[in-house]
Amino acid sequence: MGDLRRRVPGTDTLLAEPRLAAAVATVGRDRVKVAIGRAQDRARRGEIPPERVAEAAVAALPSPAPRAVLNATGVVLHTNLGRAPLGAPAVAAVVAAAGHTDVELDLGTGRRARRGRDALDALAAAVPDAGAVHVVNNGAAALVLAATALAAGGEIVVSRGELVEIGDGFRLPDLLASTGARLREVGTTNRSTLADYAAAIGPRTGFVLKVHPSNFVVTGFTRAVPVRELATLGVPVVADIGSGLLAADPLLPDEPDAASTLRAGAALVTASGDKLLGGPQAGLLLGGVDLVERLRRHPLARALRVDKLTLAALAATLGAPVTPVHAALHADPSALRDRVEGLRVALHVAGCHAETVSSVAVVGGGGAPGVELPSWALSLPQRYARPLRTGRPPVLGRVVRGRLLLDLRCVPVEADPVVRDAVLAVPAGD
Repeated sequence: MGDLRRRVPGTDTLLAEPRLAAAVATVGRDRVKVAIGRAQDRARRGEIPPERVAEAAVAALPSPAPRAVLNATGVVLHTNLGRAPLGAPAVAAVVAAAGHTDVELDLGTGRRARRGRDALDALAAAVPDAGAVHVVNNGAAALVLAATALAAGGEIVVSRGELVEIGDGFRLPDLLASTGARLREVGTTNRSTLADYAAAIGPRTGFVLKVHPSNFVVTGFTRAVPVRELATLGVPVVADIGSGLLAADPLLPDEPDAASTLRAGAALVTASGDKLLGGPQAGLLLGGVDLVERLRRHPLARALRVDKLTLAALAATLGAPVTPVHAALHADPSALRDRVEGLRVALHVAGCHAETVSSVAVVGGGGAPGVELPSWALSLPQRYARPLRTGRPPVLGRVVRGRLLLDLRCVPVEADPVVRDAVLAVPAGD
């Protein structure tokens, strides 16, 4: 035992170890020393060999919060995983914006400038049908701002079939009622007509609300009134398209997009930035110049203002040729199969048995609920799920009929070796 204790590396030696030295810069010297001390104690008690003290100390360090994970669930916009992953240009823009920036300054004149003008200009360029644009901190906030500015103390006419729950127990009727507006519900759960809307419009009508039920599908004996018909009623139409699709995508034929909705006659379109757009969490407002300016100047707009990091990420996302979300949605199934098969072979060579199986991925995030994306996955015994989920980095798949499926559609191709190493790191019989 005495010889074992003498073999335990000293604190100074361990602090110089590259991984632990790097950790000092991120979590601080004191926390690294605590992790080292605990690992040394474990070695002195004989729980781990002295050669593994550095490894144990690294493993005991606190992880960044929130932790980066590899999404192998087959859900492109996974709400629990933060929806849209930012692309490399957006990540670089966020890092650059972390310091002092010209977010509200014209460097040429040295005078104050329109806040977030780069992001707003990029959004306006992406949707030329919008006379003006504005950005707030999320999709629900965009709708709340519109309701407050246009209908507080008045009425919002909306179909009963579009009074949706948007997740975590938040319901659209409660959200709108909190603004001081009264809801005039028309039609039935499954059918609404233009005559229903027309009969409800009166002197207190602030606007007609059209909500895309993006997280469920109603089939059978149904009818909904399109924006083009609602726009003939003589009052503003506010369309909440939800998922943030700016232009039509043939892959998602039933998903409304901002450009088409504005051309159909909507006075205002609201949407989320962290869904199909593939950007940061943000609420997008697109519409006529006078209307958007009215919203922008409302006192509530200040409370819903986005920060410089969001503006930087949004501008970079809009300027990027492709986003990770678009790449995942349009991934070639045959290429996915080749990647999965290559991973299976690499695991087989290392003595780990897995299977290549067909899979079905989905859009997720409250978008395109009826769309299924043909995909491929690596199939492993279910016992792999927890150790992979709690590993470094966490690798999340989905369990189907007693098997863990790792769908590579949302996993960057350069991360395939990381998935392989994570699987091989799971102890036999764990």
